[in-house]
Amino acid sequence: MDARGAVIVGAGECGARAAFALREEGYAGPTTLIGEETHLPYERPPLSKEGMASDASGLKLIADAAHFADAGIRLLLGSKVIAIDRAAKTVSFRSGSTIPYEMMLLATGARPRRLPLAEASGHCLYLRTQDEANAIASRFRQGAHVVIVGGGFIGLELAAAASRHGCTVSLLEAAPRLLARAVPPEIAEVIGNVHRSNGVDIRLGVSIAGFQDMDRGVEVHLAEGAPLRADFCIIGIGAVPNTELAQEAGLAVDNGIRVDGTLRTDDPYIFAAGDCCSFPLSIYGGRRVRLETWRNAQEQGTLAAKNMAGGNIEHAAVPWFWSDQYDRTLQIAGLPDEGTQTVRRDLADGAFLLFHLAGDGRLVAASGIGIGNAIARDIRLAEMLVARRAVPAAGSLASAAVKLKTLLAA
Repeated sequence: MDARGAVIVGAGECGARAAFALREEGYAGPTTLIGEETHLPYERPPLSKEGMASDASGLKLIADAAHFADAGIRLLLGSKVIAIDRAAKTVSFRSGSTIPYEMMLLATGARPRRLPLAEASGHCLYLRTQDEANAIASRFRQGAHVVIVGGGFIGLELAAAASRHGCTVSLLEAAPRLLARAVPPEIAEVIGNVHRSNGVDIRLGVSIAGFQDMDRGVEVHLAEGAPLRADFCIIGIGAVPNTELAQEAGLAVDNGIRVDGTLRTDDPYIFAAGDCCSFPLSIYGGRRVRLETWRNAQEQGTLAAKNMAGGNIEHAAVPWFWSDQYDRTLQIAGLPDEGTQTVRRDLADGAFLLFHLAGDGRLVAASGIGIGNAIARDIRLAEMLVARRAVPAAGSLASAAVKLKTLLAA
């Protein structure tokens, strides 16, 4: 394939959306989407949810092969790019073959952070791909004991999935509370209580001394107290952006591949988007962030495509995230740590919202939790208020009698 076109490295949510968005923007050149997995591009959020499938038939595809073919998108699956030659504008593979590019998008995503103490164990698993989800789900059975290391979203979602499958679950977290970097303590407390009510043994402030494989299962040695015997462990202690390819090509890296507001790297022909990149958020004064969220991957894939097709549009979306925990759903719009004051609004059936205000009274984020979709509409309206840099009265935010829609109209 000698003609230069668009090359997208990474066939996850971000890369796949970008490929289709290029066509929607009228780009007619050759478009190649390269992925290391052999599966067609699929959605990752379902992998950690309660209904996680035990085989690839549970894949939620972003599009089937026919849709890629109809759009003229060349799929190279099971392929790994090992180098970028920026001078020649080519990418190369282990086989020695190369593909030239006119412009390129790096959507290389992230990988699970490894726990060195667990590397020698054959019973410690990680979750990022469908195949890893299959390996975990195949071990979920009634009465099995699973130890989950990490009290973040992935660890907690997997704890819910395991308990729903009849497993006995112990969750170990080194911090003094769950979700310490992600959500306000009020929401973390609700989530912890829901898990405990479903039989999950949550241990906070725990240090792990090591892992020892047994004939059947693994023994988790703690810095204090008796060891835990488990059939297997799942390690969920965060993610690391896949920046090696960019770094070896001489691109700037700063907690991810460094891009500007239009998602361009310091090479004008190379863009980066999704979990692998760090970018400035204008709504927070240019604060540089890296987001590992489904919606961000979608939004940035589309934005990168627009700019690859000749646009010059800056990222302006408000960060948004959700997680399902049993029958509860939590949602966050914006960055709560930008706030210096929190205003609570109580809703029906134990649901509540937290509004996070900056020192000047501007609404910078909203977070909430409730059963099902109890908070979804309000979080969406709050997201719009954040985008408009609104300065609503704290009393109006606290009162459930004041509709957020009226604050938006004002």
